[in-house]
Amino acid sequence: MPATAQTVSGQARAIKTSVVDPLGGTTTTALADTGTLSGSTDAREASAPTGSVPSVIAGNTLHATTIGWPDQVKSEASVAGLTVTVGATTVGANFVMARASAVRGLAGAGTASIEGLSINGLPITITGNPNQTITIPGGQVVINERPTSSTSTIVNALHIAVTGVADVIVASATAGIQ
Repeated sequence: MPATAQTVSGQARAIKTSVVDPLGGTTTTALADTGTLSGSTDAREASAPTGSVPSVIAGNTLHATTIGWPDQVKSEASVAGLTVTVGATTVGANFVMARASAVRGLAGAGTASIEGLSINGLPITITGNPNQTITIPGGQVVINERPTSSTSTIVNALHIAVTGVADVIVASATAGIQ
């Protein structure tokens, strides 16, 4: 008889933006977001041929999937043809993908893949290391971001933040099982 998971968690999102408006409020938008798994036999998918938040981000072929089984969870999100403008910085990429997986009794795993990354038209060399950080005016770009979590593996393929302007996460995948 297979082991039954006590708790599973999974979510995938192609794009999430939090944009500060002129009055100091924040508007958050999620595109191609699966929402969270409801149980160990749930599967969720979200996709769109195109997606945008005007004056901030545009992308094509937005995709997000998360699947739970009694003994594992797998999540992935991707965007093609990405253009992000935050403050004085424009970030572009041909393809961005994040994957996260969790198997009961084993350490979680995650990967990020980014092809053709550029910042203000300059090509960026990706090291493959988690949390590769590039400073931009007023903020930073984090490649293969791995936020700390005691219960899940989280991979944000690309995280662009400019203080007081916007916070943008492209291709985010979360998977956890306990």
